[in-house]
Order: sequence, then C-alpha cells, then structure tokens
Amino acid sequence: MIIATAPFIAGHRVVETKGQVFGLVVRSRGLGGNLMAGLRSIAGGEIHEYTSLLEDTRRQAIDRMVQNAAMVGANAVISMRFDSSELAGTMSEIVAYGTAVVVEAEAGAAQPGE
Repeated sequence: MIIATAPFIAGHRVVETKGQVFGLVVRSRGLGGNLMAGLRSIAGGEIHEYTSLLEDTRRQAIDRMVQNAAMVGANAVISMRFDSSELAGTMSEIVAYGTAVVVEAEAGAAQPGE
C-alpha cells in the first residue's frame, strides 16, 4: 500500500476515491514508565520512554489505517496526517487518517524498483 502525505502520488493517477480512512490507538504508559519518565524530566532532555511509546503508537495507527483502506478496496492513501490528544491526563490518543484511493501507474512513468 502506498501512503503519501501529498494529495497525489508521482507517476500514478487516482482512478477511484474510496473515502476517508483512519487508524486510532489510545495508549497509557504503565506506572514504571511514568516513574522513569518523571525522574528523567527533572534532569531535562529527551524522555526516551515517551518517545518510544509514541513511535510505536504512530506505527500501529498507520497499520490500522492501512487495514481499513484495504477493507474498502484501496491500494493507496493520500493526504495522510496524524492527530493526537491527551485523555484523562494519563492516556494519549493517536489517529492516522487520509483519503483511501485506487491508483494506477501512468503510462511511461518509472515504477519503484525499475
């Protein structure tokens, strides 16, 4: 599945729009992770526990978005974006969303791997 943040994919044309798709994940850091992150925040700098949590959560949100796009018959997602928010002060919500489309290669356009 091709995923693009742009509203188009170079060398391809959209032949059908399937509609909006998203992948949603809500995560909470465990007590141990929160404790370690709290201690790290005293010294300043990157808080690796939260960075790792958010990276994993974004990947999972993309995976869910791709599954939803495949279910509606798409082979690409364009205009993909992330959104995030905090819930109840202890949880993070991450959503990946975009427009599911069917694309086909344009005649004469170089394809990946060529």
